[in-house]
Amino acid sequence: MTQLQTTEVPAAKNPSLAPPEKLAVTLIVNGVEQTLRLAPWTTLLDALRDHLNLTGTKKGCDHGQCGACTVLVEGRRINSCLTFAVMQDGARITTIEGLARNGVLHPLQQAFIDHDAFQCGYCTPGQICSAAGLLAEGKPLTRDEIREAMSGNICRCGAYPNIVAAIEQAMGRT
Repeated sequence: MTQLQTTEVPAAKNPSLAPPEKLAVTLIVNGVEQTLRLAPWTTLLDALRDHLNLTGTKKGCDHGQCGACTVLVEGRRINSCLTFAVMQDGARITTIEGLARNGVLHPLQQAFIDHDAFQCGYCTPGQICSAAGLLAEGKPLTRDEIREAMSGNICRCGAYPNIVAAIEQAMGRT
């Protein structure tokens, strides 16, 4: 039996094994322009949490199924765990930290407090950001339509009736 001889090439001399270059990504987060150098596979969620220390946005399932990572990109709600930061270069991002203005809570934040629309609080930032996107869509919604539009945000504590009531308050219905 013959043995195969291989010649190992050190990673430093083999460009295909070298780590990829980090890319410059500019995001306008909560009104502040931020330029980061990120690996191409860095999710928007990880850029926010790990590179900008905005930990209000939560990492739940990391598969886009729970909605805990919901943020607003150009006013539209997205699951930040499902998009790469480089795909959002130049975009305006709003996180839970950016909803309040001059020390005054966003109407949804206040409504969530008023209606006890949270228990453990883990899903709350994603729920509120998703609801903010929903309100920005400007469609008049019934309670059932609100439930359907918010169905991508899971609350393991079961605060759904209070969440719907909070959204209705923010819509000016109560």
